[in-house]
Amino acid sequence: MNLLCIDPGPKVSGVICIDTETKEVTGTWGAIDNELFLKQIPFIHAKTCDHLAFEMIANMGMQVGTSVFETVLWSGRFMEAFGADRTDRVYRKDVKMEMCGTTRAKDKNIRLSILDQYEPAGGGATPQVGTKSKPGPLYGVNKHAWSALAVGLTWIQQREVERWKQRLGR
Repeated sequence: MNLLCIDPGPKVSGVICIDTETKEVTGTWGAIDNELFLKQIPFIHAKTCDHLAFEMIANMGMQVGTSVFETVLWSGRFMEAFGADRTDRVYRKDVKMEMCGTTRAKDKNIRLSILDQYEPAGGGATPQVGTKSKPGPLYGVNKHAWSALAVGLTWIQQREVERWKQRLGR
């Protein structure tokens, strides 16, 4: 199954598509303008991807500004455009726990955890990413797409845990 993964933002969002069986990155859009992405969803992404997972904003008990509300608004628009019945929310705390085992993890820690999950098959200092002449499995994943990939990997792991619980009758 192809999973469309989004790290939404107030103006641009990180977008990536991964195969849920192999965890292969099948498409990366990095930081894409929200208006452009919203227009593409029904014509491209909803037809080529089976499901959508996006990072959902959570209440942390602190005051928030306009950018947080804009991000929530865009999340809802993406969900509606893709189809709410084929969409799941993934919270940042769940990403941190799944990737690093602690809610204190930072983006750098999450990125390192992602790198550990992929074969170092490319060239350069980070062979999981690789170089243009010798790309790795994560070639093309950039700053915004890392967070989207973490959302997708978390979603996959959460589904795997649910399947095991069903098998065990819990």
